Amino acid sequence: MIEPKHPWETINMDWVTGLVPGGKENFNSCSIIVDMFRKSMRCLPSHKEDTAMDTALLFWNNIISTYGVPKIIISDRDPKFTSEF
Repeated sequence: MIEPKHPWETINMDWVTGLVPGGKENFNSCSIIVDMFRKSMRCLPSHKEDTAMDTALLFWNNIISTYGVPKIIISDRDPKFTSEF
């Protein structure tokens, strides 16, 4: 794999599901986004039932709007990510 040269240029995305619902919105999963340059992580509360559109909006509002569009996105090809994202 090519080493990233800048922060948030290459990211890794994954989801943790099966969490006990919590918070005002009863979040039951977490979208994990790792910046491969700094090895820093963002954990975004989400719902296991989220659609591809929900996931895209979460990604847009929390990652792209803050850090810009990454050049490389590494994912385990979760259907939420690949279906319409």
